[in-house]
Amino acid sequence: MIKAYAAFEPGGELKPFEYDPGPLARDEVEIAVEHCGICHSDLSMINNDWDMSEYPLVPGHEVVGTIAAMGDDVDSFKVGQRVGLGWHAGYCLHCRSCLTGDHNLCGEATATIASHHGGFADKVRAQAAAVVPLPDGLDAASAGPLFCGGITVFNPLVQFGLRPTDRAAVIGIGGLGHMALQFLNAWGCEVTAFTSSDDKKDEAMSLGAHHTINSRDSDALEAAAGSFDLILSTVNVKLDWNAYLGTLRPKGRLHILGATMEPLDISAFALIFGQRSVSGSPVGSPATMATMVEFAARHDINPVIESYPMAKVNEALKHLKSGEARFRIVLDNQAEN
Repeated sequence: MIKAYAAFEPGGELKPFEYDPGPLARDEVEIAVEHCGICHSDLSMINNDWDMSEYPLVPGHEVVGTIAAMGDDVDSFKVGQRVGLGWHAGYCLHCRSCLTGDHNLCGEATATIASHHGGFADKVRAQAAAVVPLPDGLDAASAGPLFCGGITVFNPLVQFGLRPTDRAAVIGIGGLGHMALQFLNAWGCEVTAFTSSDDKKDEAMSLGAHHTINSRDSDALEAAAGSFDLILSTVNVKLDWNAYLGTLRPKGRLHILGATMEPLDISAFALIFGQRSVSGSPVGSPATMATMVEFAARHDINPVIESYPMAKVNEALKHLKSGEARFRIVLDNQAEN
């Protein structure tokens, strides 16, 4: 039996839950969960904001733990090896996306917390192909958020061939944005943080920004015209997107990572003149995740976290809902209640 914490109704408090996962599939591994980050996507799934939740629902898709058992066909791991698991717990492995290495675009992928029980538990199962080894030197206690928030901001650096000489900017210095600043700085870019308050300047600079721009200052936005090769937007609110497009260089790209629900109001002329692009992407493939954790270990990049014992999951969720978390929350299965 696997012991977990589950929501039994939309918006419900998480309660202890046990389930029998059945026999381990030949291509699966079972992970003993040590740490599991809490993501806003977990809240969305608990609340059924996306009309895809099934109850009882065990959240948790930023898992770090050790291999406890392996299916008969798995020979890529060893029992006791430390690994990470993110948004996807499995892929079809035969579609065009999977066969070309873009597993994160697989239309038949299994989400770790949709029709599948996640990592707010003592154990979680996943297809071995979706699991990534954790390199030596990476802090296991804080690494969980890399497997969702981290890969979300790292993936576009790889996908679009960002160069160390490029100038990049980040909108929103929160759970995603604070990791984006660290990655971009280590990548070698000149990094600017768009912040909503000058009070956040020092914090943004400490995370890797070389410059900051107050996003509420229209004059500052105009002064930045033609400055950036890439802008990563990590916010989930409607902004004046045309103002940000104006800060791009020719052939520059505005890349959307925050799931704003409102349509993007974008002028065609802002794209045509300057040959600019607007794009978006979901998480990343296992290969890109493996590259990310190696890069993070090499450059000592760690999410800034607050830690709660797994048994205090509802207290941790309440803290996340308050908006006061700085910057990510991780549940610890090894901590005392």
